Amino acid sequence: MATGIRDKVAIVGMGCTRFGERWNDGAEDLMAEAYAEALADSGLETKDIQAAWFATANEDLHVGRSGIPLATTLRLPRIPVTRVENFCASGTEALRGAVYAVAAGACDVALALGVEKLKDTGYGGLPQRSRGALNALWWPSYTAPGSFAQLAEAYRAKHGLSREDLKRAMAHVSVKSHANGARNPKAHLRKPITEQAVLDAPMVADPLGLFDCCGVSDGAACAIVTTPDIARGLGKRGAVSVKALQLAVSNGEEMGFGRWDGSHVATARVAAARAYAEAGIADPRRDLNLTEVHDCFSVTELVTMEDLGLSPDGGAVRDVLDGVFDAEGALPCQIDGGLKCFGHPIGASGLRMVYELYLQLLGRAGPRQRADVRLGLTHNLGGAPHQNVCSVAIIGRLGE
Repeated sequence: MATGIRDKVAIVGMGCTRFGERWNDGAEDLMAEAYAEALADSGLETKDIQAAWFATANEDLHVGRSGIPLATTLRLPRIPVTRVENFCASGTEALRGAVYAVAAGACDVALALGVEKLKDTGYGGLPQRSRGALNALWWPSYTAPGSFAQLAEAYRAKHGLSREDLKRAMAHVSVKSHANGARNPKAHLRKPITEQAVLDAPMVADPLGLFDCCGVSDGAACAIVTTPDIARGLGKRGAVSVKALQLAVSNGEEMGFGRWDGSHVATARVAAARAYAEAGIADPRRDLNLTEVHDCFSVTELVTMEDLGLSPDGGAVRDVLDGVFDAEGALPCQIDGGLKCFGHPIGASGLRMVYELYLQLLGRAGPRQRADVRLGLTHNLGGAPHQNVCSVAIIGRLGE
């Protein structure tokens, strides 16, 4: 019988680049930057790494296919390297491969690295593929802002909210994230904004305005994982461990049947329930101390609070406006600034989220540091509300 991965794997080193418009750096430069920080943090050497997982979503546009770009850039010692892509959950997918390999005993030390150079694609948003059954059947004329605007309207209709109340709650999400990002030297956007600026901003896809949308950025993030025994041997007292890592993928029911009302993300609820069971969490709102969720749009963060069981159905607007998820609130969300301030270089985002929890758990987050952080959650939503991949990871201290 499956027993899960709780406390079977320790994270001993992490690295993250500054996210932004990195015009003078190639993907290889970003990979090397994130890896150098992670390796120095771990106390290991490149020769100690036995397997690697490499996440990119638009490989043809910057690094090319296969695992070779990672192996070549980092001069890995001819170890197996697997390139993975799972929409916006690609970075977490790389971590899942590395963690599962160590937990299974297939290797002692594994690497997960994600990178994306979106600024080099020439698109103002995410590049859109135009061929294939998925696009032709499920995503005709799809745009990300349009899709998540529909989520916002379905949520508003289901819960009987006024447009003004929803807009004000979404504005609070953005203001909160920008205030947090202003304290993070690795964030792309580091200027606080006001609620009125959000409400007055140009409309992108009603009800989503300019400040409700995350930016387009370049970046990379990296994790080195190993067994708890090796972590202790490296002197990692109070080491960070993976408590759970779950993935749920749409099977077509959201669009193929009438059971989904468009007001939530079905896979997020499934992945969260599995992750809580694996980590032994009975009451996530009480047990979790921090969250990093996939705030590609402000409404996505708001709806995700309910999908993760952190707000009751229909209650996220009140919780947001009451400051529950602010930096000084009961359960801070995006304390590093989130996608809203980092942008979304797809292959890197999931690992970037884990990086923030890692720093917080070790007391190394500087001016963003929260007291008594014991358990955190990351969430990625890849695709659209009606067809998607959702990952949930829970990170905490080893043995706690």
